[in-house]
Amino acid sequence: MSSRISTRKGDNKKRAQKHQNITAWKPNKGSKKTKEINSLPIYGLCTRCHDQIEWRKKYRKYKPLTTPKRCTSCSEKTIKEAYHVLCNPCATDKKVCAKCLQSKEIVAKKEDIRTAADEVREEQELQRLLSRMSVRQKRSYLRKMERGDDLSHIKAEDFEDSDFDFGSDISDDDFSDDDDDEDKEEEQDNDDDEDGEALAKKAKDLKV
Repeated sequence: MSSRISTRKGDNKKRAQKHQNITAWKPNKGSKKTKEINSLPIYGLCTRCHDQIEWRKKYRKYKPLTTPKRCTSCSEKTIKEAYHVLCNPCATDKKVCAKCLQSKEIVAKKEDIRTAADEVREEQELQRLLSRMSVRQKRSYLRKMERGDDLSHIKAEDFEDSDFDFGSDISDDDFSDDDDDEDKEEEQDNDDDEDGEALAKKAKDLKV
């Protein structure tokens, strides 16, 4: 008599998991550590690794480095980003993800990331530049910013502190446009300090 092995799975039903996770976990909003971790930029990673780092940040599983980490390619202690195994220059040269070492599309590059410190520094440079301009120059400069003109050649060092003279690389043409005559009339009627504050506020809004 041949014996048969039953392949029936039985009447056991699969039960739902004990913890249903009805509400999502939320970190302490007032935690300085959480703010510090969230402010750290993510760059040089593929989509999969980028999402993994985002998940770690969201659920407070992210552990930032306390000391620079050694790169597995150049063997230099140049890695400042947690979970990376290649430094940014090596990963860029090899065209791979700095975490998984796969040749995939990189979500964000380091040079494309603007940190809070970068924004503060740019704001300070703009305020320093505007403080050395006359009211007419400020208005012309801000109009060009609104139009999206390239103003990278205009630096605060090109102006004299006392009389706002142009430097050798800057000419009156850089600040001339169709509204200059109107600016000259308004400049005579308005106080320089009040206009300076208003223009500085406008410049800050444009940067945002």
